[in-house]
Amino acid sequence: MAEDNGGSGILWFVAGVAIGASVALLFAPASGEETRSQIAKKTEEGRAAIAGSGKEMLERGKELFERGRKLADEAAEMFERGRKLVDSAAENVEKA
Repeated sequence: MAEDNGGSGILWFVAGVAIGASVALLFAPASGEETRSQIAKKTEEGRAAIAGSGKEMLERGKELFERGRKLADEAAEMFERGRKLVDSAAENVEKA
């Protein structure tokens, strides 16, 4: 099964956008106050985007955990049924 790195890719993309925007603002012909204001605004937007993607990744992790737990439970049930079948077959062989 292929590994899904969508959440990690989004995080790196947002970080790249934030860094690129900060560098662009530093070289833009604006006053220091305007530049600081724009940097603060972009930083807040980046923080909000990262927080949102973090929540999405947390939800995805919870979903994957639940799927894994269900699969483990199903595997344990199948193992138990197999053990009972083997025990039953061994008893039948001993009786014969």
